[in-house]
Amino acid sequence: MLYPIYVHHEAGSAYGATFPDFPGCFAAADEVQDLTKAAQDAVEAHFGIDSDPIPAPTSPAAWANDEDYQGGFWMMVDIDLSKVRAKAVRLNITLPERLVHSIDAYAARHHLSRSAFLASAAERAMQANGR
Repeated sequence: MLYPIYVHHEAGSAYGATFPDFPGCFAAADEVQDLTKAAQDAVEAHFGIDSDPIPAPTSPAAWANDEDYQGGFWMMVDIDLSKVRAKAVRLNITLPERLVHSIDAYAARHHLSRSAFLASAAERAMQANGR
């Protein structure tokens, strides 16, 4: 799922990233292109032992006037929520074949596994409907 991160960088230091949707979660990388992996790792560590629900992503526009997010730049990072909670549960479900093909095609286009897509879709549906 795409989440905004706010990136700040000062000469001679690493790129730092703040997650407005996850207060207290931070990531850093020496190279800007390494922030995506650092962001995933940070979110996994942040929510690894916490049982609180993972918030839905907001838009950078929602934070545009916040004084904490000035002087840097925004990135959208794809956080694989299926990796955030360490314990996975195997289940067996039945779906129409055409739906499975559509799910697989969508997941492949977005560089997700079928499980990651289904988990993300379920999270979004529950958040949209108040769990």
